[in-house]
Amino acid sequence: MPVAVSRSPFLTIASTVFATIWVGFGVNAILNPDHALSFFEFRPPLGAADKKLVDSLMAVYGIRDIFMGLATYAATFVGDRKTLGWILVFGSAVAYADGVVCLMAENGGEWSHWGYGPMLTIVGVLLLGVLG
Repeated sequence: MPVAVSRSPFLTIASTVFATIWVGFGVNAILNPDHALSFFEFRPPLGAADKKLVDSLMAVYGIRDIFMGLATYAATFVGDRKTLGWILVFGSAVAYADGVVCLMAENGGEWSHWGYGPMLTIVGVLLLGVLG
């Protein structure tokens, strides 16, 4: 009997990869905020006060990404595929929203986010059992 698409081991592997990427982006944002800004195609501020504010906001962004990665790991390792699917679908919404922020800032960084959002959506929806 064939394995249902929603039970494919590929989906758990893909989820773990996404989780690792999120944790990596989060750590990078905390430890190297200027580099993390480049993913949004923003330039680091020049003034000391502005730099301190942006570095603090990048730490908040980094913590958000680390949380998303750890939540994904938790659902993957516990084996709750539906929860994992929803985490990835909602994670894709974060990617789309980040792209909208870049678009509104008119800096051209939106496709850095919109490029991977659909992958999260597809894997999440498959984990939810849309195709069986």
